[in-house]
Amino acid sequence: MSKGKLAKFADMANYPHVFEYPFSVVEDVPFRMKGRWREDFFHNDNPIVLELGCGRGEYAVGLARRYPDRNFIGVDIKGARMWSGATESQREGLTNVAFLRTNIEIIDRFFAPGEVQEIWLTFSDPQMKKPTKRLTSSYFLARYRRFLDDGGLIHLKTDSNFLFTYTKYVTEVNRLPVEVCTEDLYGESGVTSLDLSIKTYYEQQWLDRGITIKYLCFHLPANGDLVEPEIDIEMDDYRSYHREKRSSLVTSR
Repeated sequence: MSKGKLAKFADMANYPHVFEYPFSVVEDVPFRMKGRWREDFFHNDNPIVLELGCGRGEYAVGLARRYPDRNFIGVDIKGARMWSGATESQREGLTNVAFLRTNIEIIDRFFAPGEVQEIWLTFSDPQMKKPTKRLTSSYFLARYRRFLDDGGLIHLKTDSNFLFTYTKYVTEVNRLPVEVCTEDLYGESGVTSLDLSIKTYYEQQWLDRGITIKYLCFHLPANGDLVEPEIDIEMDDYRSYHREKRSSLVTSR
C-alpha cells in the first residue's frame, strides 16, 4: 500500500462519520448501529438514502448539500477513493452524510428492515459477464428488500447501455413500477430534477466523449418473487480509458 493510501486510511480512522467494516472483519466486529442510524448518528427522523458504489463520494456529498432534510450514506469498499468525499464533507461540517466502507454483497448486515427509503446506483460496474454481481440483479434486489421501505425507490444512473437495458428487463419481468426511464438524461427536456443535475468528475468525462447518460428510477415492493430476465443483451462496445486523477485535497499527515 502506498504512503498516500496509508495517510488517507489514517485520516478516515479518525473521522466520526466514517464506519469501516470490510468483509474480512465484519464477522468479528459487531455493527451495533444497525436499526439505530437515526438515533445514534444522525440524531433526527429524516429519511435515509444510500449511494452504493459511491467511489469518491461526490454524489452522496452533493445530495447532502442540496437536501439538509435527508440523511445520506455513501457505501464502497475502496477506502482511498472514499477519502475524498469523507474529507470534503468533514471540512464543510455536513452533519447529514456518512460513509460506510464495506462489501456491498453484505450490505443487508448494516441496516434494519424499513430503515432505508432510497438507493442510488451511480455509474456502477455493468459486470457484463457476471450477472450476480450486477447491482440491479435479482440477487442484489433481494438483499435491498431486507432494509428498504416497501416500495422504496432505486435510482440507476449509468453510461452503460448494457446495464441500462438489463435493468429495464429486470423491472419488466418482475413488474416493478417504473417512475422515470430515459436513454439520454441531459438531452430529454422532460426530465428535470436537482438530484440529476449533480455530475461527478468522471461522468463529465463520459459526456465530453459524446456518451449519453441513462437514468432509470423504479420502486421495489417488499413482496413477490424476483427472477432474472432470460435474454441476450449486446455488450458495450467501448472500453475503459485513461482517466486523470483529480483531487485538490491533501491528507492531514
